[in-house]
Formats: sequence, C-alpha cells, structure tokens
Amino acid sequence: MTIAAGIGYALIALGPSLSLFISAISKKPFLILTVLSSTLLWLISLIVLSALWRVFLPLNSTTWWPYGLLLFTSIAFQEGLRLLFWKVYKRLEDLLDAFADKVSKPRLFLTDKMQISLAGGLGHGVAHAVFFCLSLLTPAFGPATYFVDRCSQIPFFLVSAIIALAFVMIHTFSMVIAFNGYAEGNKVDQIFVPSVHFAAGLVTLVNFASGGCIVSIPLLYFIAILTLLHCGKMVWRRLAENRSTQGTQE
Repeated sequence: MTIAAGIGYALIALGPSLSLFISAISKKPFLILTVLSSTLLWLISLIVLSALWRVFLPLNSTTWWPYGLLLFTSIAFQEGLRLLFWKVYKRLEDLLDAFADKVSKPRLFLTDKMQISLAGGLGHGVAHAVFFCLSLLTPAFGPATYFVDRCSQIPFFLVSAIIALAFVMIHTFSMVIAFNGYAEGNKVDQIFVPSVHFAAGLVTLVNFASGGCIVSIPLLYFIAILTLLHCGKMVWRRLAENRSTQGTQE
C-alpha cells in the first residue's frame, strides 16, 4: 500500500474522535486535560494487562475458553478501573463545587459534568485505538498490504481500523452512561456498561472462525449503535429533568 492508505486507516480509526475533540473538547482546557489523563490511564492499564498475560502467551490452544478467560480478566480489570476513575473524578468535582461556593460562582452544570464524562470516555476510546490499531499500522505505509487466512476478504489493517472505530464509539459513550449510573445509583446503567463491554469483547472471538470478520464487524457496530442510542436516551432524560427542576425553582 502507500502512505495515503496508512493515513486512511488511521483516520478511519480516529477520524471521528478527532472531529469530536475539535468540536466539543478543544475549546475547554480542563476537558483537554481530562482526555489526556484518561488516555494515559487506559494506555497504562492495557500495558499492565499485556505484561501480566505475556507469561501465558501465545495461547497454543484450539479451544476458545483461554481467550475468553483473557477477555474476562482484562475487561473486569478495566471496569474496576473505570469505577476508580469515577471516584477520583467525583472527588475533584466536590472540590470544584466547594471552591465555586467559596468564591460565589455557580457550581458545575449538568452539561459540564456530561462533557467531562465524554472527555474521559474519548480518552478511553483513543487509548484502545492506539494500542490495538495504530501500533499495528507501520507496515501499512509500505508498498503492499496484508491479509490473514481467516479473513481473506478484507485487508488486515482495514479490519483493525474498522474494529477500533467501533470500540472508540463504545468506550466513549459508555463512560457517559457509567458516570451517570454511578452518580444516580442507577443499577441499569451500572450493569449496562460492563455488559456491553463484555459482549463486544466476546464478539471479537468470532474473528477466529473462517470468515468471522464478516460476522463480527456488523455485530460490533450493532453494539456500538445500541450504546449510542442508550446514551442519547439517558442524556435527553437527564436534560429534560434538569430543565423541569430549574423551571420549578423559578
């Protein structure tokens, strides 16, 4: 392939994230810091997980369960880290609200909190794309491309970019759902996020079957769209409740 193809794969994986960053994140320095800190946190978590599992790799097994165990432990670790990330954010939010009260300024608005969770989710998604897609793209800038036997219909680099984009969507909007679930004590949202994460991870195992990418990619985007719709419904409900509360107070 050429440099243009390599850049194209990178833009498939991260183009929407770049657009979201420019349109919604870049105007506020605090959100930029949130994206950067979140990206660093999740990259470190993935590096730690890969180091722990390096002892057992490669998994010379024809059965699926060792890969399922790898996915289960990795996702469980990341979901625990997500809760810790929210607790740190909540502590910071309380400090900011206390400072606002001290200087007679308004507290964080609901939209501010949602933007912070969106920035945190974007960082998670970007870290996933960098670790699982961009790190593999160096050969894509050369004169040829690469196919794997189990997905001979689509170039390997294109499959990686398309899957990375799906996970960017899932991670970005899952963080918004999770932060709201933790803040409200909403069990549905708290269960929805890890369930979606586990489902998306399990779908990737379909790629081990011959022609599996033809099945797994649509399933991943179904999960991504489901996450987006759930997030949109939740945001719409919270904004409507917030407007109603403000109207009552007035």
